[in-house]
Amino acid sequence: MSLLDIIVIGIGLSMDAFAVSLCKGISLKKMNWMGALLAGLYFGGFQALMPTIGYLLGSRFYRQIEKYDHWIAFVLLLLIGINMIRESFGEEEKRDADFSWKSMVPLAVATSIDALAVGVSFGLMAVTIAFAAAVIGCTTFLFGIAGVWIGHQFGTRFRASSERIGGIMLILIGARILIEHMFFS
Repeated sequence: MSLLDIIVIGIGLSMDAFAVSLCKGISLKKMNWMGALLAGLYFGGFQALMPTIGYLLGSRFYRQIEKYDHWIAFVLLLLIGINMIRESFGEEEKRDADFSWKSMVPLAVATSIDALAVGVSFGLMAVTIAFAAAVIGCTTFLFGIAGVWIGHQFGTRFRASSERIGGIMLILIGARILIEHMFFS
């Protein structure tokens, strides 16, 4: 597998994290570069960790992981999205982008579940996992930071409905993961 192949896989895997980072940025009243860095670190770290775990688990557990990964991602993103929509109807003070580990870990796990299955397939293709995980993690790190910044630029112009849109995006991402695995795998 070439470097270009791994970069393309990294970009594809980072799209969910990018969308969630956009949602985080939309919720910001003022650009938070530390929050953007944390988003990049959480998402990039989990995107690097999950294929490594998948690689180590190997094909022995592939069937069990494949059966449920889409449901786990769907439920996590659905719950987070519903909560964002619910909070969007609250007072302005309640709207805030939480970059704490309690907020970020479930998002990072939900957006990196597919990377676990990719890691299993890497094991079957004899890919050098440390290199592949580093490329995927770095790619997602950059997309995470960019997503927060771009989301903030959008959110400052359209504050009224931006958090609802973010919640809907998360739900749609979860639904896409579920539909892809149920009908197109």
